[in-house]
Amino acid sequence: MAELRSRLRAAYGAGARHLLLMAIAFAVTGWVALRLAGEPTAGAMLVWFVGAAIAHDLVLFPVYALADRALRAAVRPPAAGPSLVNHIRVPALAAGLLFLVYLPGILRQGGPTYRAATGQDQQPFLGRWLLATGVLFLASGAVYALRRLRARRP
Repeated sequence: MAELRSRLRAAYGAGARHLLLMAIAFAVTGWVALRLAGEPTAGAMLVWFVGAAIAHDLVLFPVYALADRALRAAVRPPAAGPSLVNHIRVPALAAGLLFLVYLPGILRQGGPTYRAATGQDQQPFLGRWLLATGVLFLASGAVYALRRLRARRP
């Protein structure tokens, strides 16, 4: 069995679990592609997907890579105990993802459609996003403080 695993790793470059997960991922992707093939808006979805991938790779990734580099330069790692960097990264990532998901509501795009579908206004989106961001950073700060206290105890 070990011989077979080593031969698979030499030929494929990774283990059997990786091969299985890749096969599942390609099967799901193929299923989604077949489902979208009959959609009249499939072309628009493809353009949106490619545009989102390009915007992420050419615009967003360099921006948050530079932000992370600046954060690591500004926050010195402690001699002992938890680092503050991840306690800033995690809520910032969550807040950024929430911002991207709710961006049309925050910018109040599609107001008539939203009102017709829900009967509500888009006005509270920005305030709620700011509140969620504050709660995320507050919770992360509390976890950091608890970890620092626990690290100081012998």
